[in-house]
Amino acid sequence: MTEPTSRFLRSSPFNDRRIPKPPPEPFELGERVTHDRYGLGRVTAVEGNIATVVDFGTRIVRVPLKSGRLHRL
Repeated sequence: MTEPTSRFLRSSPFNDRRIPKPPPEPFELGERVTHDRYGLGRVTAVEGNIATVVDFGTRIVRVPLKSGRLHRL
């Protein structure tokens, strides 16, 4: 019995894992953002390409850029 061969289909939605994502762009001071866990917030500080400090109203959180949980509005 022969083993099945894998094919690369360009239209497949699962091909995204093969293409490296571009590095995340740093946020700007005062920019409104949303976080998957903490909700809406405002950027209060930017630590280069490492992290962003966000004020969510009830708490201030340092969010690493590589986490992928912080999004622009």
